[in-house]
Amino acid sequence: MQQEINILKKSRQLTLKAIENCTIEQLNKIPERFKNSIAWNITHLVVTQQLLCYKLSGLECLVSEEMIHNFQKGTAPTYSISENEFEAIKKQFISLPEILEEDYSKGIFKKYIEYKTSVEITLNSIEDGVIFNNYHEGIHLGIILQLLKFI
Repeated sequence: MQQEINILKKSRQLTLKAIENCTIEQLNKIPERFKNSIAWNITHLVVTQQLLCYKLSGLECLVSEEMIHNFQKGTAPTYSISENEFEAIKKQFISLPEILEEDYSKGIFKKYIEYKTSVEITLNSIEDGVIFNNYHEGIHLGIILQLLKFI
C-alpha cells in the first residue's frame, strides 16, 4: 500500500505544479462546454479521497460536512472559492495523503462498506479505495489539464 500512497502524494504535487501560476480568477473560471472549474476539481479530489478512504471505512472524514456537501460526486460549483479558502484547500490537498499514510500504518482501517463505483468497479477494502482513488485522481488531473487550455 506504500506505493499506492506514494503515487497519490506525487500525483497531487504534479497537479499543484500544473496550476501554480494561475490566479484565483482563472482557478474559478468555468470555460464554455465545461461543467466545473479547476478550483472545484481540486476540492472535489480532497472530498472524494476522504469519502473513499474514511467514510467507507466507517470513520469520520477529516473535512467538513459543508465541504463534502458542496464538492462530492454529482455537484457543480455554486460559488467562487476565495483565495484564502483555496490556500487552505491546497494545504489539505497535500496534508491529507500524509495523514492517510499515518492512519493506514496505525491500522485504523478495520472494516469497509462495499461500494460499487460509477464505472462498475466494486470496492471491498481500504486498499481498493486507495487504488480506485488514484484512478479517479488521474481522471481529474486530465480534466484540470484540459481546463488550463481554456482559462
